[in-house]
Amino acid sequence: MTETQSADIQLIQRLIPHRYPFLLIDRVRDIRGSDSAVGIKNVTMNEPHFQGHFPGTPIMPGVTIIEAMAQTAAVMVGVALDLADKGALVYFMSVDGAKFRRKVVPGDVLELHVSTKRGGGKVWKFAGRAEVNGELACEAEFAAMIDMPRG
Repeated sequence: MTETQSADIQLIQRLIPHRYPFLLIDRVRDIRGSDSAVGIKNVTMNEPHFQGHFPGTPIMPGVTIIEAMAQTAAVMVGVALDLADKGALVYFMSVDGAKFRRKVVPGDVLELHVSTKRGGGKVWKFAGRAEVNGELACEAEFAAMIDMPRG
């Protein structure tokens, strides 16, 4: 069995290049090697997308929920492969079967459950589920490429 690890915001920023306003996870817990992890996103009204999505009825855009799942997967792989401070970049290649089941609004704590379907090389495939209080908000499969800098 793989030891469970976690990543706080400082480690997250050493693993992925995203920053405000596009860093969409606050913590990653239950990291089980490159098999699975759970990202945490505390949704607040202070986020810039709520100004226009939608005025008076703030709803987290579905694409940002999927991006938060992808960032969780990137941190999971980064921890598993010891990529902190190594400048690795992770690029989306595809998103499949995305379904949205409930609105995500300010005050929600979004749990981003990701698992690896295929990995180990440059191209990885993941399954993701986003939940609020155990209720499914979004699910999708996505593929990404890990690009390691040369030198």
